[in-house]
Amino acid sequence: MQYSSEIQSMCPIQRGDLHPSAPIPVEGRMIRPTDVIAISGLSHGVGSCAPQQGAAKLTLNVKQGIIEEALIETIGCSGMTHSASMAAEILTGKTILEALNTDLVCDAINVAMREIFLQFVYGRTQSAFSEDGLEIGAALEDLGKTQRSQVGTSYSTLAKGVRYMELAEGYVTKLALDEHDEVIGYQYLNLGKMMASIENGESPDQAMLGATGVYGRFDEAVKTINPRHA
Repeated sequence: MQYSSEIQSMCPIQRGDLHPSAPIPVEGRMIRPTDVIAISGLSHGVGSCAPQQGAAKLTLNVKQGIIEEALIETIGCSGMTHSASMAAEILTGKTILEALNTDLVCDAINVAMREIFLQFVYGRTQSAFSEDGLEIGAALEDLGKTQRSQVGTSYSTLAKGVRYMELAEGYVTKLALDEHDEVIGYQYLNLGKMMASIENGESPDQAMLGATGVYGRFDEAVKTINPRHA
């Protein structure tokens, strides 16, 4: 180690006892981590690219510093979906420090990794106060039984008003309007449920019917419209 001449000419001054770092909660324990392998937990991070054309949500389940489970969800950019497929292969098996300094293909995913890293090292994970944390597979459970991300897409113009395209329940097939042409409900198709039914042997028509539902005061509609073509 090299010291400048100014430092070398200074007289030494002793300091008192070294104060340890502040403890952070890690899976139900309060620890003072000095190595990355001391970090465990499950948490989330969200990031966007420079033009903010799309966003990525990253969920990691880390055990003793090693990423054991990774879930990447993207929206708004077609290329980002392919970047996520590659990043998902890259992440597992790395320490969170290695992952932070790895090119995860897409800027949005890299930013999400940075944000989730802060969650971990500051003890702000979802499982910070859960003894032994969450089992491997917990990130996948966030998607529900149909293993499909929660997607919401709504569109509107001043001239023609609002169009609900896809909400938590599913792909919106009809909007219900009252006598004032205001939305009072909608009909939806749960695509994940429909595909699961088809895989279980149901015909597409039966599966589509079983995966269709309504929300709000749909049955009181004066008229219904297709949100994509009307």
